[in-house]
Amino acid sequence: MARPRTTPRTVEHPELSEVTLQQALEALADPVRRMVVCQLTRAGGEKGCGTFDTPVSDSTLTHHFTVLREAGVIRQHYRGTTKLNSLRTAEMEARFPGLLPAVVTAAETEA
Repeated sequence: MARPRTTPRTVEHPELSEVTLQQALEALADPVRRMVVCQLTRAGGEKGCGTFDTPVSDSTLTHHFTVLREAGVIRQHYRGTTKLNSLRTAEMEARFPGLLPAVVTAAETEA
């Protein structure tokens, strides 16, 4: 019996023109989400969901990724069975100039 064809998994991302400053700030207000953003900044590219060092469970971290994605901060996509995360740096800079660098600098100074 032949295996049924499957369609590639996709993840929905908002247009940044639809994201409000309030939504972006609320996403970045949580310390775990700031940790994710800082780790992505240090990585300088993509990181798999399972490679983040955070003090929360995998299911809670999944929630944090969803909040960041829905606020336009990160982009997620699948490569095989791995979900990869990256910052939408250029897009965020165009929409909210200086926001991500300021948050990362402040978070790293605070740590």
